[in-house]
Amino acid sequence: MNGLQAYQRVNTQTSITDADPHKLIQLLYNGALERINMAKARMQANDIAGKGQLISKAIEIIGGLRGFLNFEQGGELAERLESLYEYMERTLFEANRHNDVAKLDEVSSLLRQIKDGWDGIREEVMTSSGQQAAV
Repeated sequence: MNGLQAYQRVNTQTSITDADPHKLIQLLYNGALERINMAKARMQANDIAGKGQLISKAIEIIGGLRGFLNFEQGGELAERLESLYEYMERTLFEANRHNDVAKLDEVSSLLRQIKDGWDGIREEVMTSSGQQAAV
């Protein structure tokens, strides 16, 4: 199992190193969704510590997404995304506190919707000056 984990770490590090800014955001969305799904499994298995660690990591990732917001170029969209990311962080905290699978599902659904939109603008972002309006 250690070999597999080492491979996954190297593969993830390589993906991050080689990623353009748009791809990096995609990796963050994927990472947050993955952590939430894993936390759900840990919650259902009554693994309190594992669940807490995974939810904390998902909250960190969403905080990272907030850090990429560009309010100057993104304007109202960036402000709305910031509010939505804050809501997701609070909801994940509550899911952890109350062992609430429905709250995990809610955040996953919201993240998937944003990620789908982000994935859909890839070509537009790549043909622009390489700068993002909002994340």
